[in-house]
Amino acid sequence: MSMTETILQVQNITKRFGGVTAVNNCSLEVERGSVTGLIGPNGAGKTTLFNIISGFFHPDAGKVILKNKDITGLSPDRIFKNKLFRSFQIARDYPEMTVLENLLLVPEEQLGESLFNSWFRAKVAQKQQNIFVDKAMESLRFIGLEQKKDLLAKYLSGGEKKLMEIGRMMMVDLDMVLLDEPGAGVPPALQKKFLGYIQNLSRERGLTLFIVEHDMDIIMNICDMIIVMRDGSMLTQGTPEEVRSNPEVIEAYLGSEGEKVV
Repeated sequence: MSMTETILQVQNITKRFGGVTAVNNCSLEVERGSVTGLIGPNGAGKTTLFNIISGFFHPDAGKVILKNKDITGLSPDRIFKNKLFRSFQIARDYPEMTVLENLLLVPEEQLGESLFNSWFRAKVAQKQQNIFVDKAMESLRFIGLEQKKDLLAKYLSGGEKKLMEIGRMMMVDLDMVLLDEPGAGVPPALQKKFLGYIQNLSRERGLTLFIVEHDMDIIMNICDMIIVMRDGSMLTQGTPEEVRSNPEVIEAYLGSEGEKVV
């Protein structure tokens, strides 16, 4: 797959909350198969833009184009059907269900959910369920949680819940994932492994990853391209090396945050 093919286009998006303009005539593009970071100081509009792309907010103006299809204003579930998944800063799970059950809830159109199929197509429904279980176990092996498949999700650590969310992502055929603070809550001992899983998803499956992250070490180490926002608009974009040395970025983002450009 060509790395120059555009999968996502944000075209002149604006979003206001009362008298505050959170996103201001913002335009940007994300290449298919890339790991792209989205950075900027607090209040730059990053999370609001993610909420617009994934359907949780409707823009006041502009368009969101996914795979050449206008998805502006679609509901989150319809956007999910277009193979775009939004992960959250705080991993969302079903705490009273096991790790395995959390993964098995993800696939849509499960035959066993229909009373008719359970009664009259039981063998077909069970065959499909076996396929889902095999896929879930493969996913749990990939993220290193196979031994905790029967543990209730509420007993997982914050980092393990992030890993489980990767497992849930692997249960469906996706084209693009929006990751909100993937490093948050992941202890340093687990972070390198966790980020390796993210990179492998992109490399092995051709999955496009669009990442909001405040930890500059994470952004600089895993991203192919970085987009910088300021005051609701795109300031610049480039490779990690280009962004790291860009005077505008240093002044508008890194400098204002008092962080060291590494």
